[in-house]
Amino acid sequence: MNKLYQEDSSRLSEKFTPKERGYHSNFEYWLLKRYRWFYRRLVRLRGKPVAIARGFAVGVFAGCFPFFGFQTLIGIILAALLRGSKVAAVIGTWISNPITYIPLYVLNFKVGKLLLGVKSVSSQDVDFKSFSSLIESKSIFIITFLVGCFVVGAIASISSYFVSLYIFQRLQRKNSKFKKK
Repeated sequence: MNKLYQEDSSRLSEKFTPKERGYHSNFEYWLLKRYRWFYRRLVRLRGKPVAIARGFAVGVFAGCFPFFGFQTLIGIILAALLRGSKVAAVIGTWISNPITYIPLYVLNFKVGKLLLGVKSVSSQDVDFKSFSSLIESKSIFIITFLVGCFVVGAIASISSYFVSLYIFQRLQRKNSKFKKK
């Protein structure tokens, strides 16, 4: 009996590949592992649900802008100004990640084009010999893009506020039931 137990415990300490664990690919395993980590981070956040949701919404808003490297800083500053959770703001900025950059920014530009009524600026319309024409086409692109970022960010942050407020209120109720027992 003791020998059987030793064989089983040695088997448990072996490293299994993701395919042996039942995953179809290493990417699926990696994605599930990141999802679990993200979920645990959200569940462990402390504070009032309103402050956490406010911080998360501000982070989502900052994450919709193309200021790489500064999105997190902008989210933390906005969370501090609006008395939201700074950790939730950092998590909210992860809306823009290497997988979602391109679709998010294409959406932002299209929304900006729709709102401002700008036609597409093609390379044929720009006179590359004229510096002022080049600057004008770039400024139109940047303004259109930033207007789209602001509108998409505002809509995404408002909706993420209400969704995350609901989720964090439920999580706190669920956790308080376990603590009372």
